[in-house]
Amino acid sequence: MDILLASGNAHKRSEFQRMLPEHRILLPQEKGVAFSCEEDGATFIENSMIKAMALYKATDGGIPVIADDSGLCVGALDGGPGIHTARYGMVPGGAELSSEERNALLLKNMASYTNEKERKAHFVCALTLIISPWRQFVFQEEVDGHIAFSPYGKGGFGYDPVFVIDSLGQSMAAVSDDMKDRYSHRGRACRHLAALLKEIKR
Repeated sequence: MDILLASGNAHKRSEFQRMLPEHRILLPQEKGVAFSCEEDGATFIENSMIKAMALYKATDGGIPVIADDSGLCVGALDGGPGIHTARYGMVPGGAELSSEERNALLLKNMASYTNEKERKAHFVCALTLIISPWRQFVFQEEVDGHIAFSPYGKGGFGYDPVFVIDSLGQSMAAVSDDMKDRYSHRGRACRHLAALLKEIKR
C-alpha cells in the first residue's frame, strides 16, 4: 500500500519505511503535493490529526495518510519543550534552531540538574492514520528516559544524542536502528499501526 507521510523530513520517512516494510512511504513532494499546515493544537494528538487531515484534503482523499507529532517532555522543564519541541529556543518570527543548537540549549537549561532522577524525560509520539473521512485511527506511545550530560552517538536525528533510553542505558543515537525501532516512542506507535494495516488489507 502507498501511504503519504505528512512531513518533509526525510529522516522521519526513513524510520517509517523501516518499520513498515510492507508498504511504500511517500513524502508529499513525491506526489507533487504542496503541503504545509499550522500546528496550532494543544496536544500531540491534536497536532497529529491536524497534519493528517490537512494532507488528506490536499490529496482529495486519494491515498491513505499518516502523520505523527512527536516531542520531548522533560520533567524539570515542566514538561517542555513538549509540543514545541521542534521550535524550542526559536525567537518569534525567526528561523528554527538546528538540531545541534537545540540540543546545546537543552543541555544548558538542564545544567543545574546533576543526577539522572532530576533529568527524567520521555519522548511521546502521537500517530494518526486516515483512510477515509470516516476511518481515522490514532495511537499515542512513549518511551521513558533521561537527558544525558553531553550528546553522544552517531545515529538518529533531532534530540536522539541527548536522550538516554532508561531500559537500555544508551542514548537513542548510540543504538542500532533495529534497537531504536524496538524501544522508541515512534517504534511502539508504529507497531500498533502495522497491526491495523494488516487488518485493513484483508
